[in-house]
Amino acid sequence: MFKEFKAFIMRGNVLDLAVAVIIGAAFGKIITSLTEDVIMPVIGKLFGGLDFSSYFIVLGKVPEKLQGSTDYAALKKAGVPLLGYGEFITQAVNFLIIAFIIFLVIRAVNRVMPKAEAAPAADPADVVLLREIRDELRSRRGA
Repeated sequence: MFKEFKAFIMRGNVLDLAVAVIIGAAFGKIITSLTEDVIMPVIGKLFGGLDFSSYFIVLGKVPEKLQGSTDYAALKKAGVPLLGYGEFITQAVNFLIIAFIIFLVIRAVNRVMPKAEAAPAADPADVVLLREIRDELRSRRGA
């Protein structure tokens, strides 16, 4: 069983997948920072200094020590049920940025990679049959 597991792990596609997951996790952190630290503050500034992370609706009882608090993280940590639509907007923008960057990378790779020449399509059976009949007729005329 150990030998089978070792053979499975040593396959090229498993190692490629592991590398992709590690790079993807690091890439995700970079994009999250880009979204939270660069893009969302700019968007907030354009919309009048709004901080999207502070957009939420309280759905349950708030402890007395946090009454009137607008700190989403503190309320969430205290276990208050919240509908954090501002955080959702931030994550949606994060997703769109990642999707767009992946699109650009794949597009660039497709342009760089040589296109495989397509094999000519086989002639339909009826065309092949007609050619055989034509060739047979020609051979009878010549004989």
